[in-house]
Amino acid sequence: MLLLIPGPVQTRPETRAAMAQDIAPWDNDFRAVYAEIRTQVLDLAGGREGEHATLPLQGCGHFLMEAAIRSFIPAGGKLLIPRNGAYAERAVRLATEARRQVVSLHGPDTRAVAPEEVAAALAADPAISHVVMVQNETGSGIVNDPAAVGAAVRAAGRRLILDSVSAFGALPISLAAQPELDALLFTSGKCLEGLPGIGFAVARIDSLTAAAGQAGSWSFDLADVYQHALRAGWGSFRFTPPVQALAAFRVALDLHAAEGGQPARLARYAENMRVLYQGVQALGLTPYLEWRHQGPVIVTVHQPADPNFELQRFVDALKARGVLISNFYNTKVPTMRIGCVGAITPEDMRGAVAAIGKALDALGVRQRQAG
Repeated sequence: MLLLIPGPVQTRPETRAAMAQDIAPWDNDFRAVYAEIRTQVLDLAGGREGEHATLPLQGCGHFLMEAAIRSFIPAGGKLLIPRNGAYAERAVRLATEARRQVVSLHGPDTRAVAPEEVAAALAADPAISHVVMVQNETGSGIVNDPAAVGAAVRAAGRRLILDSVSAFGALPISLAAQPELDALLFTSGKCLEGLPGIGFAVARIDSLTAAAGQAGSWSFDLADVYQHALRAGWGSFRFTPPVQALAAFRVALDLHAAEGGQPARLARYAENMRVLYQGVQALGLTPYLEWRHQGPVIVTVHQPADPNFELQRFVDALKARGVLISNFYNTKVPTMRIGCVGAITPEDMRGAVAAIGKALDALGVRQRQAG
């Protein structure tokens, strides 16, 4: 089965094989493995030893986002969220339920947020301490530019928290170049092609020190994660980790490096995306985004107007042909989400395009333009 979703992604056999073992997370041999993972992640993020720290958290990307909001923004504090996609909307809910004040910067989910829009919103409200932004919106496929937006945040003297969950490992980022960035958030099961179950925040140590005691949650307190590492060592977790997922992630990191790191991973995903984008157009389908706004992680496609089309029936017909995509969408109009990431190649994607065409034919879908 070819898995074409934005995460968890298709993985390499070597990565999956690493999970087929029983491991004691507190064993000294594995502590060394985990400590090395933290160092590898710090390097990938462009962080500096002594200035940034790699902090683990069990669970999904939403857990990391809530932890970062709670840890770096005090209760009652105010943050700005550019709302141009489904995952930004989720950040709004996480912040609101953590009793932080959200200032919304509304925008369409068909283009990136503009730095000047962020600058104007910050100038209008000096009480905003942080901007919380999603780098890659997997609802539509757009990419927000953390360097450009970060420059606006830095010029305003504010701080940035970046959700890089579906971007890290493929899209470029450098913590050293962005001193306004308090925390970069990502998980194991996306562009680094590991298995799901573990997330990381790569965060500024000075911000962590200042954040001590304000999270209002033991589980979601990144400052406490950092203090635990100082006390118990960088190979230690506070609570029992998904240790097999970590073992697989170590293999995935080695495979990422062997491929050529972030530039090579991005190049492969970008070619996957090009093949898919042009392929669905050739089938008569309509991509949700204009080419100039299309990111490399996921191609979102308008559902055909043909009455014979129904998303779950299409997903089932495509699955019967060896390709699995999401059976839901996150846009306001009906769309289909087709991932370009994971251990897949442009040749795999050409096969997927052919399978999409056969599935549409089997359903009798002739009118393929959007309604």
